[in-house]
Amino acid sequence: MSHTLHFSRAVTRAVALAALVAPWATIAAGAQSPTSRTAPAATGTDAAAARALGPSDLKSWKTIRTTALSADGRWFAYLLAPNEGDAEVIVRPTAGGAERRFPVGQAAGGSPVTISDDSKWAAFLVHPTFEQQKRMRRQRRPIRAKATVVELATGAAQTFDLVQRFAFAGENGWIALRGYQPEAPTGATAGAGAAARGVTGADLRLVELATGRALTFGGVGDFGFDENGRYLAWTVDVAERVGNGVQMRDMTSGVVRAVDASRALYRNLTWSDTGRALTVMRGVVDSVRKDTTWAVLGLVDAARAARPVVFTAAGRADVPSDLRVNPARTPQWTDDRRAITLGVSPRITPAPDSAAGDSASRPAGGTIADPSAPDDEFPDLVLWHAKDSRLQSMQQVQEGRDRSFSYLGVWFPADDRFVRLADEELRDVALAPGARWAVGVDERAYEREGNLSGRRARDLYAIDVRTGKRSLAVPQVTARETFAPDGSRFLIWKDAHYQVYDFASGTLRPITTGAPVSFVNVEDDHNVENPPRPVLGWSTDSRTVLLSDGWDVWSVAADGARATNLTGDGRTRGIRYQRRIFPEPGESGIRVDRPMYLAAYGERTKQEGVALVDTRRPGARMLAWENARLTPIKAREADVVLFTRQTALEFPDWHATDLAFRSPRQLTDANPQQRELSWSAGARLVDYVTDKGDSLQAALFLPAGYQPGQSYPTVVYIYEKLSQGLHSYNVPNETRALNPSVYTANGYAVLMPDITYKINDPGMSAVWSVLPAVKAAIASGVVDSAKVGLHGHSWGGYQTAFLVTQTNMFRAAIAGAPLTDMVSMYSSVYWNTGSANQPIFESSQGRFKGNFLENTDAYIRNSPNRFADKIETPLIILHNDKDGAVDFNQGITFYNTLRQLGKDVILLQYTGENHGLAKPANQKDYAIRMREFFDHHLLGAPAPDWLENGVPRLEMRKHLEERAKAKPPGKTAMDND
Repeated sequence: MSHTLHFSRAVTRAVALAALVAPWATIAAGAQSPTSRTAPAATGTDAAAARALGPSDLKSWKTIRTTALSADGRWFAYLLAPNEGDAEVIVRPTAGGAERRFPVGQAAGGSPVTISDDSKWAAFLVHPTFEQQKRMRRQRRPIRAKATVVELATGAAQTFDLVQRFAFAGENGWIALRGYQPEAPTGATAGAGAAARGVTGADLRLVELATGRALTFGGVGDFGFDENGRYLAWTVDVAERVGNGVQMRDMTSGVVRAVDASRALYRNLTWSDTGRALTVMRGVVDSVRKDTTWAVLGLVDAARAARPVVFTAAGRADVPSDLRVNPARTPQWTDDRRAITLGVSPRITPAPDSAAGDSASRPAGGTIADPSAPDDEFPDLVLWHAKDSRLQSMQQVQEGRDRSFSYLGVWFPADDRFVRLADEELRDVALAPGARWAVGVDERAYEREGNLSGRRARDLYAIDVRTGKRSLAVPQVTARETFAPDGSRFLIWKDAHYQVYDFASGTLRPITTGAPVSFVNVEDDHNVENPPRPVLGWSTDSRTVLLSDGWDVWSVAADGARATNLTGDGRTRGIRYQRRIFPEPGESGIRVDRPMYLAAYGERTKQEGVALVDTRRPGARMLAWENARLTPIKAREADVVLFTRQTALEFPDWHATDLAFRSPRQLTDANPQQRELSWSAGARLVDYVTDKGDSLQAALFLPAGYQPGQSYPTVVYIYEKLSQGLHSYNVPNETRALNPSVYTANGYAVLMPDITYKINDPGMSAVWSVLPAVKAAIASGVVDSAKVGLHGHSWGGYQTAFLVTQTNMFRAAIAGAPLTDMVSMYSSVYWNTGSANQPIFESSQGRFKGNFLENTDAYIRNSPNRFADKIETPLIILHNDKDGAVDFNQGITFYNTLRQLGKDVILLQYTGENHGLAKPANQKDYAIRMREFFDHHLLGAPAPDWLENGVPRLEMRKHLEERAKAKPPGKTAMDND
């Protein structure tokens, strides 16, 4: 198959990029124009004097991982951590003043930083250092944390050893610190520790922060403060269960009392969201039958000394005899605290030790049986039947969920009445606010078809929670319901309109038929009929619904009587008012009687901002409008706003301002060393028209030292639409395969284009979109047409593999985990979820109509393997043997085909890895090999021996050891680091 490839006319536009020290004039109130343009800003570094980005920079580059803003807006705390090494917590005033730094060791994944509700204290965990943790892992020693508490006004810090979790007591000036379970005695057998014996108890220290007075309670399993910190409740869980129970302390009077005590297990201690109501589960262990019978305890008011109410399923006329309380569903009081929701189920059959509920354990090739399971008299059979609603593989992945499934019920303690809401017909039941009504879902008639095509319909039933009576409310819908705050009705998408169902009257009324706009998402190019635009939410009075038409926000009456455009100018100015920001804490619905703040996004300009809307006087007023990505938060009890601002040049540091976004001031400076480095010269938007006439855009990241009129080697990265990443700051690191910051620092440009899809042609759509984007970037003068590489992963890997069969535009390409045969892939299994790929092909990324038998030509003409003989581009394929998304066979068969044809192809397989690389050593290795590959083909660097000749299996260890000692690739002064 041949395709005519031609240049599309395109004009490149420079997009304003702020300098590292931002000029804040344009962010003040009154900034208006969404079409303003300035040239890319300088980095503030003398290009001639800048040093190159080196390996030590990649390790030490920092990110801000967790943050906390005090309720009064006066204090800001955050965790600052390098890519590799030890982190620190920084605490500082938002109005200006000295910051205080506290080392916290190696905080893998980030560590919570918390500020007390009274805005007087901050607390965080302190871990062993990076080097200490390496030694401890080698020695198989447990890694345990401490806790540091800082008085914000003075900076005075207290440290408490061996703390696993902590919580402040509201505004009461106390902190609770729970330690670790006791370790096994020296010389004890493996698994003899408290956790291995099923004992969860540990010491709980309760500290009055102002005085330092401390109390210790032993054997604490779970603990928690009520909503305002007046009461602390905890479970006791000790060896042999002697002394187990639930205790509570009045934080004002200091009185401790027992709520319940017995030789039982206590789990799932939960305070209600409002008030002082508490629930907990009590389990009586039958060691002979290896079973536990659970009861639910409820305390409606912690201030009263009354004994808790108790629900047990056994012997009740309103609970079927085969059902029992299920501990997998946490009981909770309803909003009015008149009832407790809980789960009941048949006795759960214990899972065999060898049960495979984790797809990561799936052997290569898709075998489900576990060959390591102990032999016995039973066969290792998995029976796949054509009538199965869910594939056996899907049932395997969901086995843990299925075993813990419970039917939702409601218990009314006042008259000791239980109402079962869910059963085999309606397994999925959701309570409406107020718990007067509920919605049940029946998908039995549609489940099998949904798992085949992806079109997942459901029948919705209205349920009277007091009686359990149910009636069909809305048949055959695909969307989820959105409850009104008063629980009297819900919103649903059906027949290309939003509709409201009223529980009391049992009526369904369309509310958007009279609106002057459509709420169908016509920009969605998937094979889905009439997908909806998003719902922002209900008003607090449940009278109106706030909807988006993709551009503007509309207030639509719940009876459909009116539809008002609140923002006014989104569609006409090309601005998308996307979501509401600064929601009220614990709010129920949207306060339409107050100003509303919305995040705004310029579709063609990529500008972002914050807009203010007064719902009584429609029309949006832009408070901030920047050529940058903005992420704001607000103090809970003050008009103090903090926000990050990022561009391709500017790390998302935090700034402080007010609700009018006046006079912002920078609070953090995470990576000042960037000013000394050779860095990207900025980013541009490239406009282009696809071969099918669609107007699209691409983000073009310029190389360090960019000079107008000079063209540069370029790597193109693809995955559906990517131009919205124009203002994304890419933290340089060693582990990301194609990191724009690393590549631009080393002389490359990076192009990220948009792709739009035509039904039945996902591969050809990439051809029709990507090639015009590259040609437009070449026409801009930035991209050297003879030095263009291509990379994509997963769906982008598929597009990469297909593109190189249709064009010789690319000098080199790397396809990560690519789909290569659409016919065989269609009927394969997506092992990570256990579902078939068929829904993905028909209703998701595949964008095909029907299966490969009904639509044979479309599947074939979009399969890379059918055009393997056309490939002239040197290609690397990354595919891992445990890939649970795109089966390894897709990569290995494509490799074998290309190898047989004598093509320039290499397959990289990281043993045991899934769809992406999880092991840091593998991530680094892949990133380096990518650089070496592109450096050779695009920069003319010598080819390393592995690229030229491969590596024999018996020499792989030696090869890896030698590479570990070698310098990373780079044509710059990275070698001088």
